[in-house]
Amino acid sequence: MMLCQVLLAAAVCTKAGKAIVSRQFVEMTRTRIEGLLAAFPKLMNTGKQHTFVETESVRYVYQPMEKLYMVLITTKNSNILEDLETLRLFSRVIPEYCRALEENEISEHCFDLIFAFDEIVALGYRENVNLAQIRTFTEMDSHEEKVFRAVRETQEREAKAEMRRKAKELQQARRDAERQGKKAPGFGGFGSSAVSGGTTAAMITETIIETEKPKVAPAPSRPSGPSKALKLGAKGKEVDNFVDKLKSEGENIMTSVGKRSTEAAKVLAPPINMESVHMKIEEKISLTCGRDGGLQNMELHGMIMLHISDEKFARIRLHVENEDKRGVQLQTHPNVDKKLFTAESQIGLKNPEKSFPINSDVGVLKWRLQTTEESFIPLTINCWPSESGNSCDVNIEYELQEESLELNDVIITIPLPSGVGAPVIGEIDGEYRHDSRRNLLEWCLPVIDAKNKSGSLEFSIAGQPNDFFPVQVSFISKKNYCNIQVTKVTQVDGNSPVRFSTETTFVVDKYEIL
Repeated sequence: MMLCQVLLAAAVCTKAGKAIVSRQFVEMTRTRIEGLLAAFPKLMNTGKQHTFVETESVRYVYQPMEKLYMVLITTKNSNILEDLETLRLFSRVIPEYCRALEENEISEHCFDLIFAFDEIVALGYRENVNLAQIRTFTEMDSHEEKVFRAVRETQEREAKAEMRRKAKELQQARRDAERQGKKAPGFGGFGSSAVSGGTTAAMITETIIETEKPKVAPAPSRPSGPSKALKLGAKGKEVDNFVDKLKSEGENIMTSVGKRSTEAAKVLAPPINMESVHMKIEEKISLTCGRDGGLQNMELHGMIMLHISDEKFARIRLHVENEDKRGVQLQTHPNVDKKLFTAESQIGLKNPEKSFPINSDVGVLKWRLQTTEESFIPLTINCWPSESGNSCDVNIEYELQEESLELNDVIITIPLPSGVGAPVIGEIDGEYRHDSRRNLLEWCLPVIDAKNKSGSLEFSIAGQPNDFFPVQVSFISKKNYCNIQVTKVTQVDGNSPVRFSTETTFVVDKYEIL
């Protein structure tokens, strides 16, 4: 006799056991399902090819999907053949809604996937449906919804028409009163009713004028009498009260006004001494390391963008100095003279009579570095979680290997277990933020350079060692990683020097310790 299938949950998770989308078909707590998924990677034996693993209480039936896993959690007495058939259907559903099997794409279409999952399984048992039926069921139109939307749109149109009519009546009444030298009804006098009427009329009038003539800014009418409008500073007091309430509940809140002002200044401040010939040297790094050491992959992309704002400097050559010794691969723009660059490290057009484009950013040189050499890692992160009774003691440290760099606004993000409260911080270099809503601990360091090349953080919290990965790092630097710079700019005719300015940025695209 075939055993009944009891499916507890279906989830799409990362290879580290982090749930992206999870649908429970029986009553289970969030902590329970997160614990089961977190334990899943530890049970897998990478040396053998299997489609399921078992514990004392549940069975995991899984299928790899590039960097993700489609996992079904069932009871141990379920029929493995039915489980595998159900797993195949789940795996076929995901590409129907997601263009790429990536974490961001899965998260963006999570509700579509959950609706489709519900069509496959009900109360833990497989429904007799195929892929075409699932697509049909999830895309079915609702007659009641169409009627509701039509009624709501009609009501909105009628409300707007009534608002315009009332506004025109109030405008006409005000013009008649002004011609007769009297106060317009509802715009003067004392008392809250007069103020309310005047304010409402002004609001309606401004709304109509802005709708019909967006470029005209009408002068706001100021009603006489006492006003109940919000006063300056009231919003700030409400924010302060809200922050105080969060602090009383155990949240660690850092003052963000100064930080926001600094970030706004960075965004709004123009480049210092921006000359007619200006260059942006931009680099982005993507890096993945293992938690036990070892660089899985490091890829760096860089580019020199040329911006010329004066036509008389359009025929120039850039003198490039390349002191990189890591084996970076260089590539010039198709219109750039490659022979000139190879022989003399100068960037100029193939036709010296032609000019570079004016008032536009032109990428003239780009480079790429891909390696698995550990000595190339600019900033190493070591995370050492160790179990201690019912909690975990976590020691995390950083070390700047590339001492020529200066990293600013460094944030090292450590995931935390959910539902266990705030971490107990021991020693720390720098500052920290605890985001209880996203279950994250952010270690914040304003600057890491040769004078401040290493530091550590210690904290304790309930959990297991696997709960504190992946660790993510972000930073920004005004010094580039590959030592490629423009040292001089000259005119094509006569080689006379040209004043120029340079803006260098080195940022993180992805920096993870898995």
